[in-house]
Amino acid sequence: MMDTRAAIAQVLQGRHIEAVAIGGSAGGVNALLQILPGLPPNFSRPVIVVLHVQGGRQSQLAEVFQRQLALPVREAGDKEAIVPGTLYFAPSDYHLSVETDASFSLSCEPPVNFARPAIDLMMASAADTYGSGLLGILLTGANHDGAVGLAAIGEAGGMTVAQNPDEAMVGTMPEQAIRLRMPDLILPLADIRSLLSMLENT
Repeated sequence: MMDTRAAIAQVLQGRHIEAVAIGGSAGGVNALLQILPGLPPNFSRPVIVVLHVQGGRQSQLAEVFQRQLALPVREAGDKEAIVPGTLYFAPSDYHLSVETDASFSLSCEPPVNFARPAIDLMMASAADTYGSGLLGILLTGANHDGAVGLAAIGEAGGMTVAQNPDEAMVGTMPEQAIRLRMPDLILPLADIRSLLSMLENT
């Protein structure tokens, strides 16, 4: 039987990943703390993260993760150009979209899947921009947000990964993604961390 690292290498073969889009909800902070600190300091792709946080509060995610990573970490700003090698978090209470000129846009439109920011919106817009060059990763969460977005990435030719629901704090979100469109890989966090490190060798 093929081991997981070999399976990841097989899916990566022939792909040119330009950007990474990650979504998560309940348990997402702990999941991100297990995968993102493994990013090498020379990581050359932008990483765009939408994590559901309680509305009306200033997000502290950028500050928390900047202490853990060698990469620049910031909250995405409206009209801001997306810079490779940077980790971006969606700001609290704004939808985050990726524009076709590889910049961000923020909006206060109604919540999607009861969430603002919504993972579906970010992933679908990033799929429109990066197409087959996008890697989408959907992590733990208690609602259905992200399933449609991850499917959009797959339909655009991008690579899709869901956290193994059996190890997720709440498996609803990856389970819904798996039901809607089978991802290329279903991985535990340790292997998602390995996958991100392997991108620099592709």
